[in-house]
This record gives sequence, C-alpha cells and structure tokens, in this order.
Amino acid sequence: MGSTDAPRYAELDVGFTGDPLALVARLAGSGPHEDFVVYEDGGTWSYAGGALAEVRLDRHGATLDGAATARLPWDGDPLGQVRALLARVPVPGWRAYGTAAFELSYAKGGDRAHLDDETLLHLVVPVSEVRLSAGRAHVRCADQTALAALLDLLAAPDAPRVQDPVALDVRQVGRERYCASVAAAVGEIAEDRLQKVILSRLVEVDRGVDLVGTYVLGRRGNTPARSFLLRLGALEAAGFSPEIVVSVTADGVVASQPLAGTRALTPDPAANQRLGEELLASQKEVYEHAISVKVGNDELLTVCEPGSVTVRGLMSLEQRGSVQHLASRVTGRLVSGADAWDAFAAVFPAVTASGVPKEAAYDAIRRHEPEPRGLYGGAVLTVDESGALDAALVLRTVYRARGRTWLRAGAGIVGQSEPAREFEETCEKLDSVARFLVPAQVPVRVRA
Repeated sequence: MGSTDAPRYAELDVGFTGDPLALVARLAGSGPHEDFVVYEDGGTWSYAGGALAEVRLDRHGATLDGAATARLPWDGDPLGQVRALLARVPVPGWRAYGTAAFELSYAKGGDRAHLDDETLLHLVVPVSEVRLSAGRAHVRCADQTALAALLDLLAAPDAPRVQDPVALDVRQVGRERYCASVAAAVGEIAEDRLQKVILSRLVEVDRGVDLVGTYVLGRRGNTPARSFLLRLGALEAAGFSPEIVVSVTADGVVASQPLAGTRALTPDPAANQRLGEELLASQKEVYEHAISVKVGNDELLTVCEPGSVTVRGLMSLEQRGSVQHLASRVTGRLVSGADAWDAFAAVFPAVTASGVPKEAAYDAIRRHEPEPRGLYGGAVLTVDESGALDAALVLRTVYRARGRTWLRAGAGIVGQSEPAREFEETCEKLDSVARFLVPAQVPVRVRA
C-alpha cells in the first residue's frame, strides 16, 4: 500500500446525451474489455471493465491477484479473509464489483461439507470504470488505450438497433417434478422440521441469446430495485433484481429489503388492484412475509446498535416487472467495530431466497433441487474503500456458462402452500425474463 508503483486512475467528467441504459449497454457490448460488470443502483449506472486486482474465494481459501498478490489458506472465516485481502489492494480509491454464489451461505460459518470447487465469491477492481448519472459520466481508467476507446464510445451518437425478443414458454416444463418437491416440503413443514423454504426450478434455454440485447429490453420491461449485466470468466448473466440483500453506507447505515408474497402483474390496472388486494388479504402470503421480516430484523440486531433497527413500510406493495410483492425495509446502524462484511455475513443469503430457519432450509434445498444454485439466490455486489457495500439479490436473471443458458425461479413454501399455485408463481417470476430473450446474432452452441 502506498507504493509509487501502485496503479492509479486517470479521472475525468464528461457530459453525455441520450439513454444511460443504451449507453452502458454499448460500453458492455463494444468496450475495450472482455470481462465486465454493469450495475444499476437507483439513478446511477456503472460499467466496470478489466481487472487491476481480483479477489477469489473457494473451499480452499482466498486469493488476491493482479496489482498485488496473496494466498490465504482456508481458516474457517472466509469473509474475514476477503476483508483482509481487500485491505491489501494498492489502488487508491478502489471500488470492487463481483458476485457471491448461494453456496457461500454454507461456507461463511466455516462449513465446507457441502461444497465442491466452485468459486464462492469473485470481486474485481476494474481497469476502467464509468459511472453514469444525471447526464454526466465520471470516467476512471488506468490504461490510456482503454480510456481513449471509452471516450469514443461515450461521444458516439445513439444508434439503437431493432431487437425483437422471442419469448420462452416456461409453463410446459418441470411441473410434475416441482409440484412433487413442493408437496414434500409442505410435509416436512407439517412435521416441524422448518417453517418456510424457497424451492426453485430451472428452465433450460435451447437457443442462443444476445445477453446485452436481452438486458436492454428486459430492463425496459421491468421495474427492478437493481439491475446487472456481467461477464466474468466463464460466467455471464443479465438480471433485474427485485430486492437488495443488504446495503451499507460509508457511515454505517445498513438496510435489507425482504420481499415475500406474490401475485401476477398484468397489463390491466383493475386486475392488478384486485390481485394486490387479494395478496394483502391472504393469510398464507402475509404469514410468509411476516416470518421473513422477523428473520431480517433479528439478523440486523446482531450487528447494529441497540434500538436502531426499524421496520419501515411494512407490507407495502411493490411492482417488479411481471409480479407484485409484499415488501418491507429493515434498517439500522452498525455497532461500533462492525463493518459492511459483518452486515453481509449476518444477512446473506437473503431469507427470501432461502427460508426459516436458514440451516433447515439449506438442507431442504439441497435435497429437493436438481443441482447447486451457483449465482441464483446469491448476490451481485459492489464494495469500496470507504466501507460502503451494496448487494443485489440474484433473481429474475438469465444465466450462461460453458455453452449452457438457463433461467431459474422459486417460490416460498409454507404449510399452507398448494403445489399448483407455487408452480404458477415460478412461471410468473420467470416471465420477467423469459418474455425478453433476444436471439443471438451469431449461433451459440448450447447443451442439449
């Protein structure tokens, strides 16, 4: 740290005109870096390309590569190792972007029994970063050639291409298996083995998909809390997150956002109002939401100042693309000595993607789902040197890796759940992505 040889960013502000969504998609699709993360947080769109430094975590330990290097063998505190490696990043004012797999939930307490060799967390401090907000682009770049390419892209006129999606019918596959899993989980709940579990199903996409085009059309057709588009090594994803896992400001204000309880969102306002009223009146949906909020509240109590944890907007209705949810926001202030990684460890994975109690839910998920989740139910996140962190829950996403493309969605199972209704809920959620799949311009080989 502090070496005169440490990478440094050239920084400048430039104006831009047009749609920031189209512009950030242009940076992703035509920019100078093969690997990138696009992240939307409120009114700010960020593009992060290339890697000055990378932190990776798996069952063997954590590594830092790039501007500095270090290897930390597994010691039972994986997020503590991530914190320690980020402290060694020799880039002034660094901000990292990356992913956390759902299976990090098993490892964060030291348990490796259910892990294979997958990457659990991957963070990148980029070579280039562009943040778009209110007609201004703040550009940071540690490479002059990449900087020139980015400035050219920012100055180029908008040239939108017509992109027609080909919708995927998600109702024709997986019904029997999913309904059987739901019925089994309802039986386990009746035996008091757990109170709630989110069970997901996977839908294969049997054609090539233009992920940048899908991201643009999907973002225009959704109303997410966060959105993201990424290519990190073999993993690609485009998603429209309905909620955050957790956010932490530089001065220690922490928030989570449980969404649980779902009805469809249709083109008919009168039907939406009726469905929203039905949602608010449903004993099953209100119970599902209430136990999720209680867990979210209890988790923040472990890392926040006494008396600071508050539930705001209890059971308000939030529209998220193809569905509407019961939503609440739990906020607090970190206790002295705690940081963003403590908050992330307390909350991850989101209760709305796991269940109650979490350990029992993990066991049910492993038994009833066809394969590990990977990024589904995990997080796309940003963290920076100031201590701020923002983690989007990975749902409503299209995934691609090693020639395979797929969608995945789940539903919250409680004692009153009916398998057919839970299957339909997964379809309603899948439609938030399945309606916007843009065919690839060049054929992509997919797994049968």
